[in-house]
Amino acid sequence: MQASVDHLLSQARERFEMQEYYGSIHLLQEIVDSGRSFADVYHLMGLSYSLLGQPERALGEFDRALAQNPRYMEAHIHRGLVLNEMGRTAEAAASFRNATLHGQPAIGGFAAPVAAKLANQHANLGEGYAEAGALREAIGQFRRAVELGPGFHDLRYRLARLLLEANNPLEAREELERIVAVQPDFVDAQAALGLALYLSGDPAAAQDVWARCLARRPGNVRVSAYLAMAQRQTP
Repeated sequence: MQASVDHLLSQARERFEMQEYYGSIHLLQEIVDSGRSFADVYHLMGLSYSLLGQPERALGEFDRALAQNPRYMEAHIHRGLVLNEMGRTAEAAASFRNATLHGQPAIGGFAAPVAAKLANQHANLGEGYAEAGALREAIGQFRRAVELGPGFHDLRYRLARLLLEANNPLEAREELERIVAVQPDFVDAQAALGLALYLSGDPAAAQDVWARCLARRPGNVRVSAYLAMAQRQTP
């Protein structure tokens, strides 16, 4: 069974705190390879490479984090620190200026780090409601979570799965389309998008999405089953 993103990220943070930076990178790379990575993953990988004395690789990871979340204040700061150590002081100063600009309250009236923390708290509460079978309440909590963390694609994906479970494929489709627009290699989201398309009455588009999924990840059992189901029911 594939480990959850939350579990892998938690393990990576534990390794990082124990100064086991290679171990942290290994776990983070597992998330990246699964196509489920997001800004926090790249940021932690950048920190690990920086502390291992690999500044160029660190900059690459910070840039990936900022590509997904341009308002990621800590990524701007750590990018600036690495650039400063490399003697690229003008670029470092620009990064620090960006950190100052993006450190202003901008997400739901909260500073970015506070909004991120609240987003995860809403997600945890949403999971509690989901486990109790209260789908409407769970969906409400995850909606608030993605409002506060619009770049947290793992939370948006969970919202979409709950919407599918609640027989709301049209809204699930909207959320999944937002994810795959910025993370086309997120195969689980692609597969779920195909399901949302199928359930909302567009089987041809669903089959096209699933075929692309299999091209990216041949042998995916779930996607193969979805595609076979659709093909059997196609006149």
